[in-house]
Amino acid sequence: MFEKLEKQTLSGRVYAQLESLITRGEWEVGSRIPREADLMEKLGVSRNTLREAIRGLVQVGLLETRQGDGTFVTASSELSAILHRRISRSSVLEALEVQHALDREAASLACERRTDDDLERMEQYAAACRQAMSGSEDHEAFKDADWNLHRTVVAAARNRLLTDLYESLFEKLQISILVNRSIPGSRYEIGHPALIAAIRDRDAERAVRSVDDYIAHFKAPHERPDGQLSDA
Repeated sequence: MFEKLEKQTLSGRVYAQLESLITRGEWEVGSRIPREADLMEKLGVSRNTLREAIRGLVQVGLLETRQGDGTFVTASSELSAILHRRISRSSVLEALEVQHALDREAASLACERRTDDDLERMEQYAAACRQAMSGSEDHEAFKDADWNLHRTVVAAARNRLLTDLYESLFEKLQISILVNRSIPGSRYEIGHPALIAAIRDRDAERAVRSVDDYIAHFKAPHERPDGQLSDA
């Protein structure tokens, strides 16, 4: 996991190695990184060198130091950290409009590039969505399953930059999913069966129409009668 560094190594090398642990997912977003003493031992560097590297990661938004609690991973990449800060100042509707553009492109590319394994995962998450909204309606489980379904479609597009951009919308889209949980009689179809069917058939035009349909449903509660953005 760690590579021994010479004591004379600049903090930039420590920064790069810690950043790599984050971007590779070995340190997951939300997790607390190892204690300072443990990192010093594993990396073979001084406290000052380690702290300088960690300060750099805090400044770019990959880490957050919480007094008395430790240091935590807050983003999976510098791009994600920058976008997260920007998205935190946007409305849910603005985030949905960006999602609309990303989902359309992801759906179109997924029709071309998806594998059978991708389709199987989509079906599994779609089934989990339906299960969550049956009976007692577990909205938390639905939120997680629906989000993972969207992420699987985006992953099937095989475009890493598109995936990074989509992941950065996580917080705003989670809010939207909760607000727009199953409404009887609505046009929204739990588990996106039309989208999955279009991707299965490699029908990009039909997949994009399906995206247009569910985004219109999601956007409706956040639009004012005059068509302008709400403050939500």
